[in-house]
Amino acid sequence: MAYDYSVIGKRIRRAREEKGLTQEALAEQLDVSNAYISKIERGRTPINLDRLSELCVVLEETPEYLLSGANRSSQDFLRGEIMEMLEGCSPEKIRLISQVIRPIVDFKEKE
Repeated sequence: MAYDYSVIGKRIRRAREEKGLTQEALAEQLDVSNAYISKIERGRTPINLDRLSELCVVLEETPEYLLSGANRSSQDFLRGEIMEMLEGCSPEKIRLISQVIRPIVDFKEKE
C-alpha cells in the first residue's frame, strides 16, 4: 500500500493546529527542526515509524488516523477526508467526480 505523504501531512497539520501548537512548538517537543516539520506537513519528506509514534503521542492521535484517516474520534472523519481530496482538484476534475458520485448518492437502497 502506497501512502500519499501530502495527505498525511495535511492530517498532521490539522491535528497540530487543533492542539493549538505552532510548527516551532511541535518541532521543539520532538527535538527536530522547524524545517523538518514543515517538510512533513507539505508531504515533501516521508515520516518514519519512530517519528510517527512520537507525533501520535504529542498530537494525541492514532497512527491509523494520521496514515489513513481511520478511527478518528469524530464520526465525520470521512467527510473531511473527501473534502481534503477535493482541495487541489481543478474545476474539470470536480465536475467529473460529481458525475461519478451523483448516481451513488441518489441510489435508493432496498429496505
